[in-house]
Amino acid sequence: MTNNFSESEERQALRREVAKLAGKYGREYFTEKARSGGKTTDLWLEIGKNGYLGINIPEQYGGGGGGIGDIAAVCEELAAQGCPLLLMVVSPAICGTIISRYGTEEQKQRWLPGICDGTGTMAFAITEPDAGTNTHNITTTARKDGDEWVLNGRKIYISGVDEADNVLVVARAEDARTGKVKPVLFVVPTDSAGFEYNVIPMEIVSPEHQFTVFMDDVRLPADAIVGDEDGGLVQLFAGLNPERIMAASFSTGLARFALDRAAAYAKERVVFKDAIGSHQAIAHPLAQSHIEIEMARLMTQKAAALYDAGDDLGAGEAANMAKYAAAEAACDAADRAVHTHGGNGITQEYGMAGLLVATRAGRIAPVSREMILNFVAMHSLGLPKSY
Repeated sequence: MTNNFSESEERQALRREVAKLAGKYGREYFTEKARSGGKTTDLWLEIGKNGYLGINIPEQYGGGGGGIGDIAAVCEELAAQGCPLLLMVVSPAICGTIISRYGTEEQKQRWLPGICDGTGTMAFAITEPDAGTNTHNITTTARKDGDEWVLNGRKIYISGVDEADNVLVVARAEDARTGKVKPVLFVVPTDSAGFEYNVIPMEIVSPEHQFTVFMDDVRLPADAIVGDEDGGLVQLFAGLNPERIMAASFSTGLARFALDRAAAYAKERVVFKDAIGSHQAIAHPLAQSHIEIEMARLMTQKAAALYDAGDDLGAGEAANMAKYAAAEAACDAADRAVHTHGGNGITQEYGMAGLLVATRAGRIAPVSREMILNFVAMHSLGLPKSY
């Protein structure tokens, strides 16, 4: 039986299947790959082969024809099994959505099937060293040269460039008519001349790496532009609600993983006469996390439902709230999981401490909690703009 407050049978079945698949790999597989410099390619390709990777992309391009709520469920269940795949957020959800919405028929045929089956993963490059959260300060420029475009600039904290065939790059181009600059989206092959990237050493335990990207006179054909040359901002924002919804699911999945491990440990660990989970000082924080996670999951499902129903404005508010709530819940759950494990919580063997950094990233990226609070203050409460 379904009602407005529970997901469809189909979605629940999808969650079970993804959890089962990811459970075959598990956290130990994920951390072993991360620490040895390996990749989770076999897991990625198996997700693709089963049709889960492009579940939000139209069927005629190899996808499942589902919505953002479906791909978010896949992302959450992977993370809940200890395999949080950041490229799920980037490739099918951001790039897949933007190309599905604004790409030409030829572009969709060229790029979407590879995004769906995992053989043509696409990264996304917006963040810059000197722009940070302020997208208006992007300095990567695109200028026309005959039939071609020439890109110059730098990007930072770009996920998975080494695993991607192409990168969807946000650049600025000058409008020939008005002289004003506007954002334009380009698909750039990672093997292009003048395109270089360096890995950024991170404290996060993950096989997916972050990169600084350098573009020095990268030449692109006219059909590298995704969408209308004049409508860049609208097209860019089309990927941002899915990004926030996916980031929320990434966080709630990690939070569930941390809480599951903590609860299991609290049931078994005996220090005085009973299992430590019988003590309220241990039980109450874990119960509190369960409540916080479920509230964040509900808001994430609301955001996805609004987005899939075409309510971009309502989805924007809900997606920001979901992302905020999920990151807070995840940070608290990871901290409580470490504390429940005591000294074991900071060993590699139990794998809890690494979650502190992984969950903390959710408060910073893809948009900081402060910028979400600015959004809610302005758009939900009607307060004057602060920046």
